Amino acid sequence: MREFLSLSPWLSVALISWLLAQIAKLAINTLATKRLDFSRLVDTGGMPSSHTALVSGLSASVGLTEGWTSAPFAISACISAVIVYDATNLRRSAGWHAEWLNEIVPQLLQGKIVESRSTFRKLRELLGHNPVEVLVGGILGVLVALWFTRFIML
Repeated sequence: MREFLSLSPWLSVALISWLLAQIAKLAINTLATKRLDFSRLVDTGGMPSSHTALVSGLSASVGLTEGWTSAPFAISACISAVIVYDATNLRRSAGWHAEWLNEIVPQLLQGKIVESRSTFRKLRELLGHNPVEVLVGGILGVLVALWFTRFIML
């Protein structure tokens, strides 16, 4: 197993970080709702941010192995910043729009402004992350990178 993970340690860290975040998301959602919903393993939004865990794990492992001033780390850090920004801002805004539409469209339908209910499909509201979810995802990714470079890449 160690040989397999060492083939691409940076990718291994990123994928392990993502997987742990998704498993944590399932566990947290199960505790909160008292219902086991396996769709949370591949769903967007929620605590922690798997996107942030993935890119922070990748960036941290590149920094730890290639150096914090290396070109690969700079590239990874810049791409990570874009993804984290997207997770906290763009996708969060899309979620707010979906929430608003989910509130007003049924009201419009009751007023018979729209003729057929079959044209309305409830939009997903949980598309992005709040800052705490992104922070926890980032911490998770860095911790996986630290663990991996310490115990796997000996």
